[in-house]
Amino acid sequence: MLKPSYPIRTPRLLLRPFTHRDLRALHAFHSLPEVARYLYWGPRDLEQTAEALETKIKQTELTQEGQALTLAVELAATGELIGDCVLFWHSGQHRGGEIGYVLHPRHHGRGYAVETATALLDLGFDGLELHRVTGRLDGRNTASARVLERLGMRREAHLVENEIVKGEWTDELIYAILRREWHARRHTP
Repeated sequence: MLKPSYPIRTPRLLLRPFTHRDLRALHAFHSLPEVARYLYWGPRDLEQTAEALETKIKQTELTQEGQALTLAVELAATGELIGDCVLFWHSGQHRGGEIGYVLHPRHHGRGYAVETATALLDLGFDGLELHRVTGRLDGRNTASARVLERLGMRREAHLVENEIVKGEWTDELIYAILRREWHARRHTP
């Protein structure tokens, strides 16, 4: 079970539950084709963003496997919403989870995705005591692959034409890291 104390602070970011006030800022990047390109959903209109936001607002803790913890990513210095992130709890028995993140393209290339994912891995391994955490992505999403590699996650699978997404066959990459590997990285100078 994981009931975080909010906000979760990183050196430059705050991870916090979503609120209804986040609608316009969330729509500002969920509506962009370049954001949705490698995701299962297409660019969202305001109504679709509002529906997604309603789900996100409810996902603030993990009380049983199969749930997702979804958080807003905010710049600590300005309060600007720049992304959203998720920690899935897939299995209690096997202590497995998964991370994901989406950032506004205006904030790409500044290390915010690595900072966000680091906080998610800390939550998964230290808060939920997971054994293994994965990251899954479209095989064409090289920027996200680099983020996972910077975190020390290893590519464990390249599934060729694994799924039909938006009418086309896509490859899927799966990255993973174990708790002991994460702790060794975090505690090595």
